[in-house]
Amino acid sequence: MENLPALSFLWPKMLWLLVLVPPLAFCYWRLDRLRRGMALRYPALDVVGASVRPSRLRRVLPPLLLLLGLCSLIVAMARPQALMMLPSRLETVVLAMDMSGSMRADDIKPTRIYAAQRAAKAFVDGQPANVSVSVVAVAGAAAVVQSPTRKREDVVAAIERLEPQRGTALGSGLIIALATLLPNAGIDVERFLDGGSARGPLSPDLSAAGRGDAAVPGSYPSGAIVLLSDGQNNTGPDALKAAEVAAGYGVRIFTVGVGTPEGTTLSADGWSMRVRLDEDVLKKVADMTGAQYFQAQDAGELRKVYRSLSARLAFDKRDVVEITALFTALGALLAVLSGLLSLWWYGRVQ
Repeated sequence: MENLPALSFLWPKMLWLLVLVPPLAFCYWRLDRLRRGMALRYPALDVVGASVRPSRLRRVLPPLLLLLGLCSLIVAMARPQALMMLPSRLETVVLAMDMSGSMRADDIKPTRIYAAQRAAKAFVDGQPANVSVSVVAVAGAAAVVQSPTRKREDVVAAIERLEPQRGTALGSGLIIALATLLPNAGIDVERFLDGGSARGPLSPDLSAAGRGDAAVPGSYPSGAIVLLSDGQNNTGPDALKAAEVAAGYGVRIFTVGVGTPEGTTLSADGWSMRVRLDEDVLKKVADMTGAQYFQAQDAGELRKVYRSLSARLAFDKRDVVEITALFTALGALLAVLSGLLSLWWYGRVQ
């Protein structure tokens, strides 16, 4: 879909009719010169519209509009279709936030976690009123700290309560976020956390029609997961395995990388370590699920990322739409405008 042209035609052979437009324009030009020549040669003749020499604009504009209208109608006959961004049918967003100790790093001022919380609250406030938002905290273990709700104040309060903890279990966070998004899909979270398969029977509305029991990645329109993390996973199931399960259900996981690739040294409780942004995992998770990866290296950039993500979720579906009616209406409008101007300036249709 991404490689499709912006404009294509179902009946492209009809466009050959456009070659008739230049000869028609030439014929009109010759007839207009002939009419004006006769008016000059035989001034006694009462030639309608020729007794007063019109300005060049009045002489050219009506036929030009008529020819443009004709071109538009011919294009309409070829049945044009355009690749357009359509409004989403999003109903639920699950915000999975990395609360590991590395999020206390200050390569994003004042700290990664503080900047992430501020940006997340702005993101929540920017969601449409009909979209429910849930929050999952991800550290050494993962837990739902706010179930899906449309009450923005509850979601914001849950984000504000989040505090750093030890460990990072991205796989656990993603599978819990998926189960929160799809409560009726039969996802066995405990089995997945123990190293087994999480897949349960897919409900009919989640299955890709005619494709067995696995949906096309990114095909689930009613919900999405947004993972905000520095990508450093050190415990629990593999994040890519959780992403594979989400892809099987068609659920997109948008990932936001917080931090800088060079990182910084974090000291706490008598130990110190170098914490860097690990983009590799986050990019793979987004790619596997048909979503997108965003990266922010400062607080201002992080807020821009969330604004961009909000826009992406609001208009997230690219599809080919036939726009024949648009060109038909444009052609008719130009033809009518041409006729009205001719009647106004000359008392007749040129």
